Parts: sequence; structure tokens; C-alpha cells
Amino acid sequence: MYIYNVTTNIEESVHDAWLKWMKEIHIPDVLATGKFLNAKMTKVLVEEEMGGTTYSVQFTTVDKETLERYYKEDANRLRTDAQKRFPNKFISFRTELQVISEH
Repeated sequence: MYIYNVTTNIEESVHDAWLKWMKEIHIPDVLATGKFLNAKMTKVLVEEEMGGTTYSVQFTTVDKETLERYYKEDANRLRTDAQKRFPNKFISFRTELQVISEH
């Protein structure tokens, strides 16, 4: 199992609209690609010097090949949508995690 983690810091000026969009549109759109089993959205509980609020969304997938297909077939379209809706209002970074064990 792999986790595709996207951590985003969103400016307060668009926070509520972005959070609604994430929960109602973006996360369902990512899941609709059929490449992920589920998603979990969490709030990062640290105050950022830059301000804003930080969230982490973790998408679980079965293997690295499926994640690579997501990058090739879907990622650009979905990232572009976020940039069009909230230009210069957020910063994101992505991390790939391999699940070693679950307890």
C-alpha cells in the first residue's frame, strides 16, 4: 500500500471556500479517478509563521504503478483546477509514503 500525501497551507481570505471545495469537489474528483481506495483529510495543528491554515490529505492506493498512472493521467488536470480557483492563495507539497505495517 502507498499513501499519496498532499500538504497544503491555505490563506485565511479563501479558507472557507477552499475547504468546502476540497470536501465537496476536489477529493471526490481525485477518488473518481479510480486510482485510490480512500482519502483522509486532517488539519495540521501547528501555527505557521506564514499564517494561514495547513491541511494534509492522504490518498491510499494499492501500489506505486497505480500512483504513477495517476500522475500521468490525472494529476495535471486536478492541480490546474485548484490553481484556477485559488490563484496564489495556497502552497502545497506532496509526499509519497509506503505503508510498512499497520497495527
